[in-house]
Amino acid sequence: MRVLYLHPVGAFGGASKSLIELYRQLSGHGVVGTVLTPAGSAQGAFAAAGLDVRVVRGLSQFDNTRFGFYRRLRWLILLRELYLLPFSIWGLWRIRHEAFDLIHVNELTLLPLGLVAKRLLRVPMVVHVRSLQRPPGEGRRTRWLTGRLRLHADAVVAIDHTVAATLAGDLPLSVIHNGLSIDADTSLARPAGEDEPVKVGFLGVLVELKGIFELLEAMRILKQRGVNIRCLVAGENARQLSRWKAWLLAKFGFGRDVRAELEALVERYGLYQHVELLGFVTDVRTLYPRLDILCFPSHLNAAGRPVFEAAFYGIPSVVAVRDPVADAVIHEVTGLAIAGPQPPLIADALQRLAEDSELRGRLGAQARLWAEQSFTIESNAACMAELYQAIVSKAERR
Repeated sequence: MRVLYLHPVGAFGGASKSLIELYRQLSGHGVVGTVLTPAGSAQGAFAAAGLDVRVVRGLSQFDNTRFGFYRRLRWLILLRELYLLPFSIWGLWRIRHEAFDLIHVNELTLLPLGLVAKRLLRVPMVVHVRSLQRPPGEGRRTRWLTGRLRLHADAVVAIDHTVAATLAGDLPLSVIHNGLSIDADTSLARPAGEDEPVKVGFLGVLVELKGIFELLEAMRILKQRGVNIRCLVAGENARQLSRWKAWLLAKFGFGRDVRAELEALVERYGLYQHVELLGFVTDVRTLYPRLDILCFPSHLNAAGRPVFEAAFYGIPSVVAVRDPVADAVIHEVTGLAIAGPQPPLIADALQRLAEDSELRGRLGAQARLWAEQSFTIESNAACMAELYQAIVSKAERR
């Protein structure tokens, strides 16, 4: 089965990581994948996973996610998408005569481009929804997107029940979790030595919405309290800005060189002994054994991929999510859920886990059982393979 994957961003992040883990398993089910993606650090990882990589300057997106939807000055972002549109169409046009059985759109923001691809290639389409959407029926844009999904998506896949709850209930919807492949003998989180700082990790592309600035402020608070804790920040800078582009994007509040700002904050707060900026980490399996706690203080009211990845290693998480569902985080069982990404809340939760090794160990052990029940990549990839086969078989019968 030949599948065309449309992937929206060049930077290596959670979506690209999830696609790579999924594809490695799907290839064992007879799937041969081609990915159309912007240039960036993810393309090498895609190639290493066995995907046939087709690079374009960029892919036009239409952002109607709960926190990124267009409003006020954010409408100017459409200028970027219009600029990228010819490159997007050209990338699809070049492969229009290749034989594919299925299109897999790796984020709902690429749905308009997915519709073009489906028209050109005349094959079924799966739309993978990885972000919280605006509530069904809220505004004409949401209604338009929902209508296109009803008419043209042969399947809609949500990464968890939190995301699924933001989609219309009458869509051809499945919940298939992301997953991680790890060694069977992965040990539980390492015990911190008596004088050694407890290590908290942050993993992900460095963007403001992930709560990284609030985490640094929380580390400043913990330093003032005298808590023996150290934060390891692993992730690629989402955007390195220079010259006129930096000035223009910063003027409208769209572009931030997050890495540079974090370095400035570390210096201003004197956090050299408390925060380490690791940059891009090729394989997170080398990082998790160094951690005691995972912190994901996102503004998105959702648990990210690192939460269940850390759980496989017996590491509990502090997650900014209100009213969490069971496949996000189980409060006081697999980690601690806080009401929002406020630095004092983050600091309190981290201090509690840092100073209570028994609690940390118990939550970590329960987190691992939780991850093994829901997030093994083998079982989730098998579900996706079955979905692919059902869609392709149905198309062939037509």
